[in-house]
Amino acid sequence: MAKPEKATAVAEITEQFRASNAAVLTEYRGLTVAQLTQLRKSIGGNASYAVVKNTLTAIAAKEAGISAFDGQLSGPTAIAFVTGDPVETAKGLRDFAKTFPALVIKGGVLDGKSLSADEVRKLADLESREVLLAKMAGAMKASLNNAAYLFAAPLAQAARAVDALRQKVAEGSPAEAPAEAAAPEDTTPQDTQDETPQDTPAESNEG
Repeated sequence: MAKPEKATAVAEITEQFRASNAAVLTEYRGLTVAQLTQLRKSIGGNASYAVVKNTLTAIAAKEAGISAFDGQLSGPTAIAFVTGDPVETAKGLRDFAKTFPALVIKGGVLDGKSLSADEVRKLADLESREVLLAKMAGAMKASLNNAAYLFAAPLAQAARAVDALRQKVAEGSPAEAPAEAAAPEDTTPQDTQDETPQDTPAESNEG
């Protein structure tokens, strides 16, 4: 490869490292072209899978500030440059390696942190971003529903209490309202001064 071509290749790999949120280093010795094509399709939604030159990749990784692959760039090398969900990419690589053991996961880097081969496999065991988001959305919905219930419950209880009080007042008002004072019966003795006495003996003038 001519020097200008090498420089271009290094620049392209460097840019891929910088544009990715993760990268997984693999060795593909023994895989056919058809199998590599199948692998690319299986992880294509989240990553690009590129066969690379070890020497050029070492230079590109250094320029991108990545040291995770130091000492591991040997043999037929390909890198999954992840721009989507790293968990889904790790799952795709792990599942493919189960079917085609010729694919060897050697390590990786995630947000600048080096990952061993075991850590990449553990990453594959995590729940995907979509699943986590769905669970988060469900939890938020449940929280909102609970909050709405907590706000609505006191209002509903207050409304029921007001209705019950109104009903109680309405039913009890005739009995509880102060009754008008009935006119007291006239128990005062009748005035007899104006009455003409009957059968009263006449006063005698006889002395």
